[in-house]
Amino acid sequence: MWEYIASYFKEYPTQKKIAQKMLEYGLSKKNNNIYCGPIQLSDTKIARALNVDRRAIKATINTINKHKKLNNIFTKLKPTCHLKNMAPEMEWDVLEIIPKNASQPGILAQIATIIANENINIRQAIVDDIEITEEPHLFVVTETHIPPKIIPKIRNIPSVKSVLLS
Repeated sequence: MWEYIASYFKEYPTQKKIAQKMLEYGLSKKNNNIYCGPIQLSDTKIARALNVDRRAIKATINTINKHKKLNNIFTKLKPTCHLKNMAPEMEWDVLEIIPKNASQPGILAQIATIIANENINIRQAIVDDIEITEEPHLFVVTETHIPPKIIPKIRNIPSVKSVLLS
């Protein structure tokens, strides 16, 4: 996916950086502006946050507008609430799994099965995109504490490199 999108920006590295951050944060393009959900973001503040010239924001929007496929992608993005950092406040646990090969299918399914077999409800599972993130992780937020006995079961999954519990 990212290679396909990045190909539209190959001659514009700053625009490519902006497009990548839009994907990463789920920022959409509407009415020639960038939005986080229904909230319009200012070009100046986006530029400052990304350390780019504010004119590059409009140039990125113009590039997106020129290509129907890009426009269709960027108008449909939505931000996602990531519960990882606030989970401890709710007394929830967070498993952070680093895979050996993130493109291997079934990692999430195997982990979810182990957790479900302990009758633990998964509140959220978020996987970093393998094309956007250098070292993708899987985050699993559970509504109750994870018993220590299941950590070795998860570590023993062949495609799991390491497991962190917080």
